[in-house]
Amino acid sequence: MLVRGIDLPSSKNYVRDYKTEYKVSQSSPEQKKNRAARNKARAHAVAKQGEAALKGKHVDHKVPLRAGGSTKDSNTRVRSAKANMSDNGRAESKKK
Repeated sequence: MLVRGIDLPSSKNYVRDYKTEYKVSQSSPEQKKNRAARNKARAHAVAKQGEAALKGKHVDHKVPLRAGGSTKDSNTRVRSAKANMSDNGRAESKKK
């Protein structure tokens, strides 16, 4: 099985090389840009609402960055971690 150009055999004895996976996926310029955008959105929400109000919460992008979303206030919202991670980045209008 290939994930981002890395061969990940499905055998039980296979040990993942996390260092190589990180090097290939997370260190790309695109991923660095996306991570910086997520950090910027979080910092902006903390400045606006305070650290205590965001404790245990996520700053969610209504339109995900990977789908062309922005870090503007109109595209971000504060949600519980469970709610944010359970919708897998789907827009609410697409939920059933």
